[in-house]
Amino acid sequence: MSDLQITPLNALHRALGAKMVPFAGYEMPVQYPLGVMKEHLHCRANAGLFDVSHMGQVILRAPGGYAPVAAAMEGLVPVDMLGLGMMRQRYGMFTDEAGGILDDLMMANRGDHMFVVVNAACKADDIAHMRAHLDGVDVEEITDRALLALQGPASETALSALVPDVAGMRFMDVGIIPSDFGELWISRSGYTGEDGFEISVTEDQAESLARALLDHGDVAPIGLGARDSLRLEAGLCLYGHDIDTTTTPVEASLNWAVQKVRRAGGERAGGFPGATRILDELQTGAARARVGLRPEGRAPMREGTPLYAAAEGGDPVGHVTSGAFGPTLGAPMSMGYVPRDLAAPDTQVFGELRGKRQPVRVAKLPFTQANFKR
Repeated sequence: MSDLQITPLNALHRALGAKMVPFAGYEMPVQYPLGVMKEHLHCRANAGLFDVSHMGQVILRAPGGYAPVAAAMEGLVPVDMLGLGMMRQRYGMFTDEAGGILDDLMMANRGDHMFVVVNAACKADDIAHMRAHLDGVDVEEITDRALLALQGPASETALSALVPDVAGMRFMDVGIIPSDFGELWISRSGYTGEDGFEISVTEDQAESLARALLDHGDVAPIGLGARDSLRLEAGLCLYGHDIDTTTTPVEASLNWAVQKVRRAGGERAGGFPGATRILDELQTGAARARVGLRPEGRAPMREGTPLYAAAEGGDPVGHVTSGAFGPTLGAPMSMGYVPRDLAAPDTQVFGELRGKRQPVRVAKLPFTQANFKR
């Protein structure tokens, strides 16, 4: 793995006994000695600490402050960025001219600039995309900070012991907060469905902060394996699997992320790549939909499994994009795409495993209810 990049916490992962694997060009921990199942359940019951330093951190600035940056960004995303309150964060996606999704990302209004977090595998392309299309905006990639995610019902207690100000934050608030570990850029968000925080910290303080959090009795290190099962139980998309350039936001059931002001009839309708198709689908519906899937039996239906409308005959009508065993559910779970007329909860379809079609029912997402602090 010598050609892979490493995060500032690489030595700590090894000291904690992590199994390291290649992921998005980085050497990352897939699990620790606790094991994926117990890591998953620990995060749901207590708190888990994740290294997400491989993701891209970007600051966007322009003369005039946040407003001109937000106006420019609305030319790339179908999201209301001008209406985002100060020190608040919003989920969105870059779209292409065909309405497909180039990446999904988080964008924050930090007063006089915008802070953006993008996926690791898309980082270089996203930064190039912003530099090419955000006229008059300075796009600065942040390369000297790590990013940690602290997730779970005990996360506020653990972090507030070190940074008391976080206790007053609510879901999707952001803050720039001084601490014993230097200036921390904190959002009350994450990708597990649990309450929690994402914390940007300078590289030289990252291990000290991580060790201080792990010293709390409720906090355990969590790897990529449990991160994947946690986000799948929470019904959250993984870019390159559940969403990509072949899926529109409407097909992906991300309608909620397109605010009214950007839709047909809205004050700033359209103006983003693929707007014609996306706005039409928002009004009339897409031909297919991302849905939850609950296979019968104990065997997960994993990515790539073809889906059929009947137990015998016919061509595939859809496919599974993510699948795993859900430790909280105590059962297998999947997400995938099916035609709109098969997308209602409890509809039966069939997934083909090892040449045999097995029944699977469409399920409402998320599989586990979110526990955000509103």
